[in-house]
Amino acid sequence: MAFDEGLAEELRADLDEAGFVTERRMFGGLCFLLEGHMVCGAFGEAGFFRVGPDRAAEALALPGTQPFAPSGRRMTGFISVDADLMADDARRGQMLALALAFVRSLPPK
Repeated sequence: MAFDEGLAEELRADLDEAGFVTERRMFGGLCFLLEGHMVCGAFGEAGFFRVGPDRAAEALALPGTQPFAPSGRRMTGFISVDADLMADDARRGQMLALALAFVRSLPPK
């Protein structure tokens, strides 16, 4: 599955000041990693965020979210978001804040 390059550009801009961010193609999309830890990605016309298992319920309460299961198997702590959420700067920002908080809590790689 290809990813929306415009969406990837928005995520790049959102992550511009986050720290050492790299990109890697995974799951048929484009993933963004902060110091080696996956944060979010563009997947088709939508995206996903790694918010961690403790914040998953909070993230899933937002409209346009569901558990992330790229190959049919649910990935704990990862949330899939639809194109409408990705287009909404405020909601995308909420999801990114949850993801960055989780990833920054992880031990260094």
